[in-house]
Amino acid sequence: MGMWTSLDPMWEMPAEKRIFGAVLLFSWTVYLWETFLAQRQRRIYKTTTHVPMELGQIIDSETFEKSRLYQLDKSTFSFWSGLYSEIEGTLILLFGGIPYLWRLSGRFCGYAGFGPEYEITQSLVFLLMATLFSALTGLPWSLYNTFVIEEKHGFNQQTLGFFMKDAIKKFIVTQCILLPVSSLLLYIIKIGGDYFFIYAWLFTLAVSLVLVTIYADYIAPLFDKFTPLPEGKLKQEIEIMAKSIDFPLTKVYVVEGSKRSSHSNAYFYGFFKNKRIVLFDTLLEEYSILNKDIREESGMEPRNDGEGDSEEIKAKVKNKKQGCNNEEVLAVLGHELGHWKLGHTVKNIIISQMNSFLCFFLFAALIGRKELFAAFGFFDSQPTLIGLLIIFQFIFSPYNEVLSFCLTVLSRRFEFQADAFAKKLGKAKDLYSALIKLNKDNLGFPVSDWLFSMWHYSHPPLIERLQALKNSKQD
Repeated sequence: MGMWTSLDPMWEMPAEKRIFGAVLLFSWTVYLWETFLAQRQRRIYKTTTHVPMELGQIIDSETFEKSRLYQLDKSTFSFWSGLYSEIEGTLILLFGGIPYLWRLSGRFCGYAGFGPEYEITQSLVFLLMATLFSALTGLPWSLYNTFVIEEKHGFNQQTLGFFMKDAIKKFIVTQCILLPVSSLLLYIIKIGGDYFFIYAWLFTLAVSLVLVTIYADYIAPLFDKFTPLPEGKLKQEIEIMAKSIDFPLTKVYVVEGSKRSSHSNAYFYGFFKNKRIVLFDTLLEEYSILNKDIREESGMEPRNDGEGDSEEIKAKVKNKKQGCNNEEVLAVLGHELGHWKLGHTVKNIIISQMNSFLCFFLFAALIGRKELFAAFGFFDSQPTLIGLLIIFQFIFSPYNEVLSFCLTVLSRRFEFQADAFAKKLGKAKDLYSALIKLNKDNLGFPVSDWLFSMWHYSHPPLIERLQALKNSKQD
């Protein structure tokens, strides 16, 4: 009885203090859980110094050691950046950083002649200052990650000037989207009446669909150069494969990702009958600027696009090929198109929107609770933006953790299904070799702690994917 008696004073505290304490307690519980998982994985990096027997035919000892050291450095960085982030967030809550920033934004509005009745205007100033603070405090960590860790392991292709211009451009573009969308959302909540949560949900749904539609055509080109894939065998084979599964392909682009990093990727986008495929140049063995010297030595034409060799791009050409050959690229695309054919994209959108509707519904039920605002230092006012921040970020955090884990499990299932789809297209052998190459190019470590991978990996571990492909490959 003594233990339960000691808890009585806590339950006798005011509701706002109990809420505040629970939020802090849960935040640190999640942090300690994540740290525990990271330390389990770090132990794998430290102790697995030789290629395991089952991986002997997949990865050579030199690449294995490079990937091990790379992941160790990333693990160390993640520990310190995570600790800083948790301490920063705790101090902001303990010292009333959110109400202080709200009052400061009101003061700036007052200087411009806007009184307290202009809540939406004050909310936009608050958002601008909050995102600026986040960008400035995160900048040193981003610089260290790019110019120390990524540089050390041969991935970084940026100069400091390019990095800073890129960061400023990202901040401006983010504000150009965030501020108008936020102002409209707050206005809808204000005038929506009892059913505002339905209108708010429909608005965010429309915004998300518009952003998905315009991102690759109008936003991404602000940061990277997109060029149509040249006519040739690869493009022809991509079009044939798309037609064979009724994928409504309209264009194939190559994005110059090599000016920023040597990591590789591929994706598709668009709705209905207007689908486009985007390939990173680092994915294409015969296109990547990182293979420039090798292409020239073999007599192939070097790329001449006017920007690929600019002074801002430090092209670190290695004496090795990077990327996949044409058949392997087709296998990777077979996997990606499998996500479309099997309805994974639509299922993810449906899950996302069901979650969004549920959150807005619960927000509508909780927004009138004054103790939620009081818990975070808002005793005399209940601004809508602050309500969104408190409820979506803090009150929903346990639900968000559970949902995130469930989506991670679902994502791994989808990845296996997409691999199986590529097998049905006859691409098992090429996908097998492509996965090995991509793991090598990105210095992925093929050994993982089971608990860490279960909680974090949205893609199955390499060895599991290869095992699933192996039987078909042998057949």
